[in-house]
Amino acid sequence: MPPVRSIKNQYLGINAHLHSFWQAKGGWHNFHNRHIGDLAGLLRQQLLPMGYTAVMEESLQVRRVGDETRKPRADILIGDLNPARSSHPFTPAASTLTVAEMIEAEQDLEKPYRALGVYEHDDQLGEPVAWLELLSPTNKGSDQDALTYLAKRRLLLEQRITFVEIDYLHETPPTFTPLKDYTHKIYQSQGAHPYRIVVLDPHPDMRKGPAQPSEFDVDQPIPTIHIPLSAGESMDFDFGVGYRKTFEEMFYGLEIVDYSHLPLNFERYSVADQMRIAQRMLAVLEATHAGINLENAPFEVKEIPLETALAQIKTLAKN
Repeated sequence: MPPVRSIKNQYLGINAHLHSFWQAKGGWHNFHNRHIGDLAGLLRQQLLPMGYTAVMEESLQVRRVGDETRKPRADILIGDLNPARSSHPFTPAASTLTVAEMIEAEQDLEKPYRALGVYEHDDQLGEPVAWLELLSPTNKGSDQDALTYLAKRRLLLEQRITFVEIDYLHETPPTFTPLKDYTHKIYQSQGAHPYRIVVLDPHPDMRKGPAQPSEFDVDQPIPTIHIPLSAGESMDFDFGVGYRKTFEEMFYGLEIVDYSHLPLNFERYSVADQMRIAQRMLAVLEATHAGINLENAPFEVKEIPLETALAQIKTLAKN
């Protein structure tokens, strides 16, 4: 069977084929840089009428101590265009976790404050009110880059800046100990959620501020996230819109994704997510065989067992 490709993302949310390819073959940085730009533009559309703006920075990493520039640099900063605006803390939604509980294990890092005191805001914008990070593979794990990222995150939270972490990398555990210990465990066998967007609101401080993790599965929509700003204001942002924009405008579906083959390292998904992938692939292949335009996707999937879906995929792929 020839490759089955489409401009439109066939999944309801994260494209499992695409993200498996990047984690197996590399090239995540190409998506990272473009996606951050798309998110910044969409955020500005909502923020400018509210008197805020979103600023895209150059690097995800903290500059090493001793570099000429030593401030942490964000993927996207949300800044207040009105420095005189009251900075009353945002009234948080109910949460079972606090910011401190989410990151408490970081206190044991060998150098948790390696960037202490080097954060600077953009004086033209005033103090940033939120900081967004899209995790890259180097930010997850236990190597030096990952430890540096955790130290930077803690530094910003201590300065009471709302932190939004976007994690679309299913092959590595979450960066937060509670999620890692209690919901991730062995993802492949336990069926934990592969993706998450976490909002840490350190108001009035890290000990009491709420942590709001939003976790989701393969072939589920990327959620709309509630982001606290300042002076009791907030915004609801649909991260799915930004993802679809990046996917379609970069033509990843035509260049990389082939729905006639399973994603690379298919076994690294939980059984539940393997079933969702197989059901989605089957819907795409059946539409292809029926001559339906794939750009009209996503299509309804059949709720059938994994083994049944894989067998039908194999049969269709032979034709």
